[in-house]
Amino acid sequence: MTRVKKGVHALKRRRSVLKQTKGFRHGRSTKERMAKDALLHAGSYSFAHRKDKKSHNRKLWNIKINAGARELGMSYSQLIGALHKKNILLDRKILSDFAEHHPETFAKVLAAVK
Repeated sequence: MTRVKKGVHALKRRRSVLKQTKGFRHGRSTKERMAKDALLHAGSYSFAHRKDKKSHNRKLWNIKINAGARELGMSYSQLIGALHKKNILLDRKILSDFAEHHPETFAKVLAAVK
């Protein structure tokens, strides 16, 4: 059987791990074992926090809608209830964008609801 040297593949794997941990602090970016461990943790955190990010964004949208609605004399819950009654199908992301960047459009939506 022929001799197989595995140096090339081992080095390639190590290099890729260290390349992924570039910017990590302390030994996590330079030491192989610490880098591998840091990558495992980073992967699990990023998976969990991709789910959390959606709820954080929704909370932020609600805050922006509430602030925009209160300027025009209506609370968030009254606005959402009125939108459902009038069967206006605008989601919270769009409403928050209107409230923040296009207040005149947001005012028209509130006028349509009142």
